[in-house]
Amino acid sequence: MTNDCRLYLITPPVLPDNFEAQLAAALDAGDVAALQLRLKDVPDDLIARTVDRLRPIAQSRDVAFILNDRPDLAMKLGCDGAHVGQTDMPLKQARKILGELTLGVTCHNSRHLAMEAAEAGADYVAFGAFFPTSTKEPPEMAEIETLQIWAETMEVPCVAIGGITAENCAPLVRAGAEFLAVVGAVWNHPDGPAAGVQAMLKAIAAA
Repeated sequence: MTNDCRLYLITPPVLPDNFEAQLAAALDAGDVAALQLRLKDVPDDLIARTVDRLRPIAQSRDVAFILNDRPDLAMKLGCDGAHVGQTDMPLKQARKILGELTLGVTCHNSRHLAMEAAEAGADYVAFGAFFPTSTKEPPEMAEIETLQIWAETMEVPCVAIGGITAENCAPLVRAGAEFLAVVGAVWNHPDGPAAGVQAMLKAIAAA
C-alpha cells in the first residue's frame, strides 16, 4: 500500500535573518505540499512585507502559500489560501472572503468542530496537537483515533499537527493523515532544514 501523505511546512515562530535561503533549501529538498506563514501579533505591513519576500519562493516551486489567521490579507497579498483557528473569524465569513482559495481550519481533537468546518466549506481540517510541542500551547492533546475515524469516513482532507517528528510520525501516516504539519522537525534539524525535510519524507515513506 502506498501512502499519499505529504509534508505541510509551517514557518518557525521567529524568522531568522537568512530565512529565504533556508526556505529555498527546505523546499528544494523534496516534496512539500504547502507552506504556512504564521506570524503572531505583528502589524499588517510586516505581514505584507514578509509575504512578498516568501510567497514567490514557495509558489515558484508549486508549493501552496497559506497565511495563518488572516483570510483578508491572504486574498489581498496573492496567497493560495488561509488557515484559521476556532477563535479567528466565523468560518462562513472566511470562506466568503477567500472565494476559490484554500481554507484550512484548526479543529483540535474534535470531529464535531471538523464537521462544522467541512459544512462551512473548509478545504482541509487540522487535528492536533498529537505530541507535546514548544510552538504553542494546545488546548488539549489530540487522539490518533480522531484522525483515523475522520480519514476513513470523510472526504475533506485532514492535517495532523503538533510536535510531529521523523521519529514519531508513523502512526499518524498509518491512521490516514493526508498532511503532516511540521515546524521544529525541519527548522531545528541539527543538519539544517533540507535534511529535516528529507528525514520527514523518508519517515513518511517508511510508514
